[in-house]
Amino acid sequence: MRWLSNRVAFLGVLTVIVAAVMSVISPYFLSLNNLLGMTQFGAVIALVGMGQSLVILGGDGGFDLSIGSVLSMSAVVIGLLVKAGVNVWLAALLGVIAAGLMGAINGLLVTRIGIPPFIGTLGTMYTWAAIPLIITKGVPISGFPEAFGFLGQGSILGIPAQVILFTIPIFILLQYTMTKTVFGRSVYLVGVNSQAAQLAGINVKRVRLGLYIISGLLAGVGAVIMCAWLLSARPDVGNGYEFQALTVAVLGGFNIMGGEGTIPGVMMAALIVTMISSGLQLANVNTIWQLAALGFILLGAVIVNQAISSRNQKRFGIKV
Repeated sequence: MRWLSNRVAFLGVLTVIVAAVMSVISPYFLSLNNLLGMTQFGAVIALVGMGQSLVILGGDGGFDLSIGSVLSMSAVVIGLLVKAGVNVWLAALLGVIAAGLMGAINGLLVTRIGIPPFIGTLGTMYTWAAIPLIITKGVPISGFPEAFGFLGQGSILGIPAQVILFTIPIFILLQYTMTKTVFGRSVYLVGVNSQAAQLAGINVKRVRLGLYIISGLLAGVGAVIMCAWLLSARPDVGNGYEFQALTVAVLGGFNIMGGEGTIPGVMMAALIVTMISSGLQLANVNTIWQLAALGFILLGAVIVNQAISSRNQKRFGIKV
């Protein structure tokens, strides 16, 4: 249990094990092309995983079940703007802003109206998923310029462009924010004990609202990447990302009760989930079994997290 408490070390060992198993399942797994393609696919998972993790970190049963639908809605907003003649780069920026506004709506439903996070974001999940399908009638929006495709298809020094331009910088920014700023410390305190945070002068509702906005913005960045990758805006492009984001967050060490977890853990968890998905696809494993694998990972991660929290409570008398 002491070894498992060091989540980064545990995930490092798990990464090696998963890589070894997947290389046995498929001899093409460790090929350079597959590894680069894997990071290309994993970039969006890492982004939505970080967004989901921050919402969970804020405590009070925080979840963002709408994160995949926000991604789809944002992508369609970008596509509609491009189709209307708006410059593609401006359209991408406006799409990210729209995603942030959708995140703000989630936050207001939870923090101001008082709807439980699960119910509130479940409702917006259905809403943001339905609107793109209604607008586009299920048909992808094309017409993106080829130059825009560099963000999703290009590479820099052999590494996919979205990893260099988006995932790594956002990871560094969030890691600095959560470890070196007042806001980051406030998030942890709010997640551990919101009443104590309130007494310390922290505006709990504002902090949690900010986390939902960040989650929306990260989904918007994911939408930009997907539009550039596909050179089209698919109304269902975000389907399933909410569950992958939740899996990454829990596997990364974020306690579902809040107040516990680190951004590096999310990044490593995203790598593991991507490796498993890629390896099973190369081995032509049925999609149903791929979903089952994610389910086993999620359950296993929850059991480990609960065991660690229980151990800490017995040892220190508090949740840490």
